Amino acid sequence: MFTLCRLLPMRRLLGDQLPALALSWLLAELFYKFHSFSLETAAFLATWFALDALIQGLRRLAGHATAVSVER
Repeated sequence: MFTLCRLLPMRRLLGDQLPALALSWLLAELFYKFHSFSLETAAFLATWFALDALIQGLRRLAGHATAVSVER
């Protein structure tokens, strides 16, 4: 986590990671009731990873679609 915060600029952290982090936190608070800190933490981190991958994939697709429409 420290490396992530150190390597990425603040603007990218806030723009890319904050939405996925916030949504993951909300989902974890509402739905993850495993009665185990370790399991809930692992599920939260897995959710953050999956949501971040989904958001980045959608941004890549949207960027590709925009680039294709600009070229035409």
